[in-house]
Amino acid sequence: MMQLFRRQPAVTSDLSLIVGLGNIGAQYAGTRHNVGFLVADELARRFNGRFRKGKFRGDDATMVIGGRRALLLKPHTLMNLSGDAVAAAARFYKTPAERILVIYDDLALPVGKLRLRAKGGAGGHNGVSHIINRLGTDTFPRLRVGIGEPPPEMDMVDYVLSRFLGSEKPLIDDAVGRAASAAECWLREGIEPAMNTWNG
Repeated sequence: MMQLFRRQPAVTSDLSLIVGLGNIGAQYAGTRHNVGFLVADELARRFNGRFRKGKFRGDDATMVIGGRRALLLKPHTLMNLSGDAVAAAARFYKTPAERILVIYDDLALPVGKLRLRAKGGAGGHNGVSHIINRLGTDTFPRLRVGIGEPPPEMDMVDYVLSRFLGSEKPLIDDAVGRAASAAECWLREGIEPAMNTWNG
């Protein structure tokens, strides 16, 4: 007998947290420092998540991917205070560190390069440093998206708050799509399979 409806996987009760880091405000839209927001927006688009002003000092959207529930979070605390929003959401949902994926920009990687890690230090990123401080641990997965190094004559702060060059735009658009797929893989399969697939 032909199966008319494809069986959907049962939704798990545990909720994972996917955090895209950035700065709120039109002046920051599309800047290098807001790559985390771009990836969060792409995930919401793919899985019909609708961002709303939530209770965790940011916009959030609930999604189900392959039977797994996730809360997408874009903190509105400005980058350097991102930990306040992440810790509030983690406490509310009792989400352990290993089920919190933080997505952010990285100066040390070439534009468009991805790097997934299960844990680690902040690597000079103030937003991640604040999250480590507020969670009291660095054992949360993170997905770094390369934005390249600033030119020698350019201040680092000015660089991360600048927009991508025309020649870089295809690279970062592609990276945002791949980062969203990497986050989906992490949610479905865990950090080790995601690292094996997306750190090539």
